[in-house]
Amino acid sequence: MSLIINTRGSNISNFDESLDAILHEHAFRVMIHRRPHTGALYNATLPANLAGMKVSVVGLRSTTLWRKGANFSDFMIPPRTLPVPYVKRLLIVYHNLGNWSSSYYSLSGYTMVTPVVGLLVYDASHLSSKNLSKLELNTMGKPISIEFQDSMLVVQRDRRIKCAFFGGSGEVFLSEMSLPNVCYSTNQGHFSIVVPLEKKQEIWPLWVVGFLAGFVGLILVGLAGIVAVRSFVGKRTQEMEKEADDGECLQTYWISSSKMPLAEVTRTRPVLETTAVPNLKLSWYA
Repeated sequence: MSLIINTRGSNISNFDESLDAILHEHAFRVMIHRRPHTGALYNATLPANLAGMKVSVVGLRSTTLWRKGANFSDFMIPPRTLPVPYVKRLLIVYHNLGNWSSSYYSLSGYTMVTPVVGLLVYDASHLSSKNLSKLELNTMGKPISIEFQDSMLVVQRDRRIKCAFFGGSGEVFLSEMSLPNVCYSTNQGHFSIVVPLEKKQEIWPLWVVGFLAGFVGLILVGLAGIVAVRSFVGKRTQEMEKEADDGECLQTYWISSSKMPLAEVTRTRPVLETTAVPNLKLSWYA
């Protein structure tokens, strides 16, 4: 069982005290205004401003609690349980806060999936007294079981589901749930079943998604256009070079990265006007 400090602050103690006062006040009215039978469960009548709550009360002898335990409402107290301090008679007040649960109890990071239920034990030796003292229960190490009949949980084991025990000093004890909709405790108090809150994923507005999609699409269209133009220009350049090469008889050669035309080297031989060799000897006598 792990301990978690409730984030609501120390006011939870005042909440518990005021809530307990309201519950036991209406429960005791049932026992005072009639002659109750020991071991019988009686429902209290609540005012209209507490509609949604359920309060019931049973009176027991401590010897009966020791021999048989107590199985009323949503709680089963095991046999061989004694009140502390010991008294001959005691009252057990059961309650279900219903739609008032979140008004009195909460746990940061968790949500309650069941109403808060609980039991409180009081000294019934003097019912005429307005302030009855609260008792503790010694179960000799055996747990008190709480069955949540109002639970809507799926009957499957889920490690996220926890049993929550709300202490009177502002602390909350969380424990694993071994059986569906059943929690265990060795103390009286207030109980509920909780599950962690799911983290909400951030949902972007549709106009943001549309703007981003349009912007990305525009970029892709622009890139495709640039690639197409470059491809067309390169292909046209290659065709022009090929046509130029096919129409020329000149040889070519490369100078660095430039292609230059090369013409064949030819020399025009001199041609004499006549091929007859002059007679040098006769020329002197001419």
